[in-house]
Amino acid sequence: MTVADVDAYLGALDQDEREALEGLRHLILEIVPDAEQVISYRIPAFRLAGTTVAGFAAFTNHLSYLPFSGSVLPALAAELAGYTRTKSSLHFAADEPLPRNLVEKLIALRLAQAGLA
Repeated sequence: MTVADVDAYLGALDQDEREALEGLRHLILEIVPDAEQVISYRIPAFRLAGTTVAGFAAFTNHLSYLPFSGSVLPALAAELAGYTRTKSSLHFAADEPLPRNLVEKLIALRLAQAGLA
């Protein structure tokens, strides 16, 4: 799976979803520029040193940020107040992208948990 596969995933989305997730993609790559872009579990993801550290997906009623760890979102629960989420998926709307500082915290925690910080 390659960058072209991620491009194809995004290309299949409607414009609002595509633009929102493309923005998130670029933000993640700014935070972890050495990350490899892959498709994991049929969604775009970012792998560093063999460990998947972030991902995103489009669903019928929301977009999702996925930290690929069931303990990242619960650890930041106070900062995620107001967002709908599951144990492993943070939901947001295409017209309300995740703030940079939040994505930085999500990734920093995941990197620390994976021993990559």
